[in-house]
Amino acid sequence: MASNDGEVDVDSIIERLLLVRGFRPGKEVKLAEHEIQYLCRSAREVMMDQPILLELEAPLKVCGDTHGQYYDLLRLFEYGGFPPKANYLFLGDYVDRGKHSLETICLLLAYKVKYPENFFLLRGNHESASINRIYGFYDECKRRYNIKIWKAFIDCFNCFPIAALIDDRIFAMHGGLSPDLQSMDQIRRIIRPTDVPDTGILSDLLWSDPDSTVRGWGENDRGISFTFGPDVVARFLQKHDLDLIARGHQVVEDGYEFFAKRHLVTIFSAPNYGGEFDNAGGMMSIDESLLCSFQILRPASKKSIFTMGNVKGGKEKSSRKAGSKTEVPVAGPSKSK
Repeated sequence: MASNDGEVDVDSIIERLLLVRGFRPGKEVKLAEHEIQYLCRSAREVMMDQPILLELEAPLKVCGDTHGQYYDLLRLFEYGGFPPKANYLFLGDYVDRGKHSLETICLLLAYKVKYPENFFLLRGNHESASINRIYGFYDECKRRYNIKIWKAFIDCFNCFPIAALIDDRIFAMHGGLSPDLQSMDQIRRIIRPTDVPDTGILSDLLWSDPDSTVRGWGENDRGISFTFGPDVVARFLQKHDLDLIARGHQVVEDGYEFFAKRHLVTIFSAPNYGGEFDNAGGMMSIDESLLCSFQILRPASKKSIFTMGNVKGGKEKSSRKAGSKTEVPVAGPSKSK
């Protein structure tokens, strides 16, 4: 795929970004500045041509936060299948904290440009100038390129979709629900490009958190948005005829964690997050019948373990252990509903 202003080859970009597979984590990939500008511009155009509330169909793999952990992102693709072998939805937070935000976001944008109908990226709270200016991405762009490159990414982030509906049964976003969200049309009416405001539906979808100790809505310790209890989840799903909410935004020990009687799942895909947590990374695979299975990525510092667990309404069939396949009870999504 080429641009009119410099013959940029997306296949070549992807190939070079994948060349570091098998290297010890730490090796950087140096793309040309005009190639990064092209990725930002092209991905922005693709996303603006697609709705802000994506309507997707299974089969699909859903990944949570990656936060610049590029070598773990490559491991995710090794397990799940490199595009286009599988369709993907990422839930946001691609940059900051990790050491390779540029490689991470460039590969994801390249796949978005290459496979626009099979590869989807939602916006996280770190895809915002006010946040990634502070938590590492700005400094990485400035150190390795220049501020102009960072601004190109911000222009692209401001056009990312905010949420997704999967087969009208699963609602996905980065953060969580909003007390102001009464209709999906409210999301569809959000005008892009846009920064992330401090309050309102867009802010809440990127920032809010579930809290089992709360009934209704509560204050969020992050200093922005809200927390919400299991009762909020139940009412929202019933009102909108949905089965499951999938979100990221929080580190969870096993890479995925259920909430509200398995009506909400948090997915976090950066194992050993920031080198400070001993968490696994998770990826949710949704098959054509909306059976959800969870693939678990253990920290790379340990012996690599890949675990799967299947989820659909039913009884637990086996204990969870390394390499096992587990049926986990959940209000199972069904296309027949």
